[in-house]
Amino acid sequence: MIVHADVARRRIEELLRSGEEQILPRWHAIAKAPIDELREIYQALRDALETGGDDLTDVRGVLAELSRARARQGYTPSDTARAVFGLKEALYEAVETDGNAEALRGFIWFSRLIDDLGLFTFESYVTAREKIILDQAEQLLELSTPVVKLWEGIVAVPLVGTLDSARTQVVMEKLLQTLVDTDAEHAVIDITGVSAVDTQVAQHLLKTVVAARLMGAECVISGIRPQIAYTIVTLGIEFGDIVTKASLADALAYALRRSGIEIGAARKTRVAVRTEDV
Repeated sequence: MIVHADVARRRIEELLRSGEEQILPRWHAIAKAPIDELREIYQALRDALETGGDDLTDVRGVLAELSRARARQGYTPSDTARAVFGLKEALYEAVETDGNAEALRGFIWFSRLIDDLGLFTFESYVTAREKIILDQAEQLLELSTPVVKLWEGIVAVPLVGTLDSARTQVVMEKLLQTLVDTDAEHAVIDITGVSAVDTQVAQHLLKTVVAARLMGAECVISGIRPQIAYTIVTLGIEFGDIVTKASLADALAYALRRSGIEIGAARKTRVAVRTEDV
């Protein structure tokens, strides 16, 4: 039985080698995939079979790269796997033409091999697609959580939308890094664009404030609208000694005063200078 299996496998290898000029174009027509991609898979598979057929590392490597490329290009996982399964149909036509009993037995073995490779391709595609989605989600989080410099020594984090654990982590990391880069002593966390504040959001804010304080920066929370203030009081949320302001402008004015900059005095000075000039 083992002898027959070896003979059958060798017959398939011979058909793949001798019938490449017919099988490869037929596979291309069935799979509707770039001929260069299929040729690379075909060559890797032929090389693996001719060296025993047990080590398919190179074949899997080619298929994994194909899956990643197709995931980036927007192909579906079914289309990607179907491109591999198409080789069975192309080879079967060659087996029928050959008419050899050993070739038919060998085709059963080859069919199972392609099924395994097709499933591997499907799984590789799904893994690659999940990574792309995660990377895009992280990029969106970073873009939706900017840290801007308002004044010398003062930075601000304008938050918009929902604040969850993942986003809080991004806020902390970006805020702390900006504090280090700018040597800022004051940070304004503006929640004007946050849709709702509940106990979980409040806890996330408190964690961010504590993290900034550990870096030596004083935090002000701005954007406390009337409805948010009412919700905070109703829920019994305590912000402790954290300074809160109704607007970003109020928070900036507070931070400037804490930095020793008197805005009112500066305005009077400018008015006096202009009067003298006149």
